[in-house]
Amino acid sequence: MPSTFGFINAKLLFCLLVISILYHSAFVTSKPTGFSLRAVIDDSPESPLYLIENLTIAERLERLIKISYARVNYLNLVSSGDAKLVPDNIRIPILRDALYYAVAFTIGSQGHPVKLLMDTGGGLIWTQCLPCTNCFPQKLPIYNPTASTSYATLPCSHPLCNGDRRLYNCEHGRYCVYNAQYGGGASTSGIASTEAFHFFVDQHSTHPFNVIFGCSYDSRDITFMNTDISGIFGLSFSPDSMASQFSALIQHRFSYCLAPFDDATPRPLVLRFGEDIPQLPPQSVGSTQLIASPTSYFFYLGLKDISVAGHRIGFPPSIFQIKPNGLGGFFIDSGALFTHIDADALGGNAYAEVLKVFAAYYGSKSLKQTGASPEGFELCYERPPNFDEFAALTFHFDESVYTVNGQYMHVIAPNFFCVGILKGSSVSVLGAWQQQNKRIIYDGGRGILEFADENCMNDIA
Repeated sequence: MPSTFGFINAKLLFCLLVISILYHSAFVTSKPTGFSLRAVIDDSPESPLYLIENLTIAERLERLIKISYARVNYLNLVSSGDAKLVPDNIRIPILRDALYYAVAFTIGSQGHPVKLLMDTGGGLIWTQCLPCTNCFPQKLPIYNPTASTSYATLPCSHPLCNGDRRLYNCEHGRYCVYNAQYGGGASTSGIASTEAFHFFVDQHSTHPFNVIFGCSYDSRDITFMNTDISGIFGLSFSPDSMASQFSALIQHRFSYCLAPFDDATPRPLVLRFGEDIPQLPPQSVGSTQLIASPTSYFFYLGLKDISVAGHRIGFPPSIFQIKPNGLGGFFIDSGALFTHIDADALGGNAYAEVLKVFAAYYGSKSLKQTGASPEGFELCYERPPNFDEFAALTFHFDESVYTVNGQYMHVIAPNFFCVGILKGSSVSVLGAWQQQNKRIIYDGGRGILEFADENCMNDIA
């Protein structure tokens, strides 16, 4: 397997596939300072897992592994208002296909439909714009800013374009411009702008929110070409992300609960914001501090140690710390399908040590390793009839522990199973597979991540 895959490889990289379409929507009630995004099944041909049920189990696993590696490679390269503004009901439909989601909304005074990939690891929100210098083909019409009376360019005096902490640059004293570089040589550049993003408040009306976004005129090597998708929708800690721009309304809080991925029919899910996030019993909630990085806006966690099947490995305290160059560390990202453990961590090969304990556990069960494993998984075993003694894994933080049920720590087929961990290169990531049936709450306002076991099949309100 190549060590690097193109940006958003042919089956797409990100956790949340944001689709903006004027029709095909669903709604539920939200609180005045919160709203939710409801998921429905997406079986369109441009879906990242379209017709995946026609593949063999090994082919499915290899496809998911490639998506997960491509996602982490990409992440390694990524460099106000009040509650009265929020109607009581905001429904932005999310189309779900296994690990990917699509959200419907429109932009501009003309109600132009767009489709964007939502990225919890990135900040820049962008879509292709006319006139194009170098645009990739897309199925939906390309947005034309001159047709919208609510469109404006971001002034060079804006903090995002001026000062030591600027994200964009002023060009010719007139335009605030950006140039985003992604893994695999992909890039997009254009003019930072503002526009009205319209979110549904009922089945017939929308409410506009003024959003800073990128109008891209030059995009290269983007592999979701020839689909409806025209750009990216960021949710990270970056100042230009949607979560940051909405922070005054939602306290920079959002949450999801991922239903088990082995369900034959993907169930509706809800991405929740602000006060729409459910209140959990304090005794059932774990939490840990979000760690700031000097070079990125990812959701880093202070991982101290790992246990497998009740055996605590005893890693040195520094092994999962962020390195001075910004590499290393441990962060949570639902866009990485599987957990990655760093093979080049500070102080040793953490990945090898974790797999060594899994191997010892299954050796004690006299299980036989398979001769051929799906590419990417190094530890797979033949599965005896009715075998279900899968080893759990626990991540140890200062404040609490995060335990992954053995069922969700593995990729399980009728005749074999694999430990669902991939080799990390200069980073460790808690992936979506190990977040199944967990309520995950990102609370940027308090600087913590909260988590609790939950039957996510019920999170469909």
